[in-house]
Amino acid sequence: MNKIFQTIGLIGKPNHEGANQTLNQLHNFLYNRGYYLLVEERVAKQLPICCSEIASRSEIGRKADLAIVVGGDGNMLGAAREFSGHDVAVIGVNRGNLGFLTDLHPDDFEEPLTKVLDGEFITEHRFLLEAELIRDGRTLEVHRAMNEVVIHQGKVAHMLEMDVYVDDNFMLGLRADGLILSTPTGSTAYSLSGGGPILTPDLEAIAMVPMYPHTLSSRPTVINGKSQVSIKFAPQNRSDSMMSCDSHIPIAIQPGDEVIVRQHPQRLRLIHPTNYNYFEVLRKKLGWGSTLF
Repeated sequence: MNKIFQTIGLIGKPNHEGANQTLNQLHNFLYNRGYYLLVEERVAKQLPICCSEIASRSEIGRKADLAIVVGGDGNMLGAAREFSGHDVAVIGVNRGNLGFLTDLHPDDFEEPLTKVLDGEFITEHRFLLEAELIRDGRTLEVHRAMNEVVIHQGKVAHMLEMDVYVDDNFMLGLRADGLILSTPTGSTAYSLSGGGPILTPDLEAIAMVPMYPHTLSSRPTVINGKSQVSIKFAPQNRSDSMMSCDSHIPIAIQPGDEVIVRQHPQRLRLIHPTNYNYFEVLRKKLGWGSTLF
């Protein structure tokens, strides 16, 4: 019988004993079943493996049919930013804390993974955000985020002043400590901590959550996921403002800069076992109560 996935990439969490143990178990499990394996170069030297190709994440994205990410949601986010540009399916083994994006349990992955490898899985296409920093009419940097783009001060409790436009329509003048723009995937992360709404992953929507706004009427707002958000920074702002994508690569913002946030044109192909249920995940991770009757 032809395998649905021929080449499988293994991505780990460097210098993490538990993740390395799970990676080694995964490697042996898959190698004994005849799969061609690509092991991420950052963790390959920490594993007692042989006879598998060592590869970068970009090489895994280009060559693999399936990527298995071992770690927490942060590790999955990093892989997602890399793999969204490639047609590779991604599934996670949880070796972190919450594990909203990593379905498989490290002590019980063989049976559900076998079913996935046999073609029994659910596919989701999660969208990412693209953040573009513009200064004096020129694009300086462009970055991707699977969870959120955050505008914030480099120092605690310093107010930012910014005008926010949606599809070139002025929305509001915001005085706040910052602004979170979240995907549905990221709605259970930093956005949720800031009082933002939970968005189910199938929604085409972006949540905009002001951080400690200086007017009580500045509330979280959900907009169409196809919309483009433009944030223009007042000339009188301090020069220590920052932008970050998934808490990764902080980028300095200068007074008078503009940040444009939109959907990235490519998506992450995330797969789950067939018993995956998003609301069951929420109940477990957020400690929601059981049925009352």
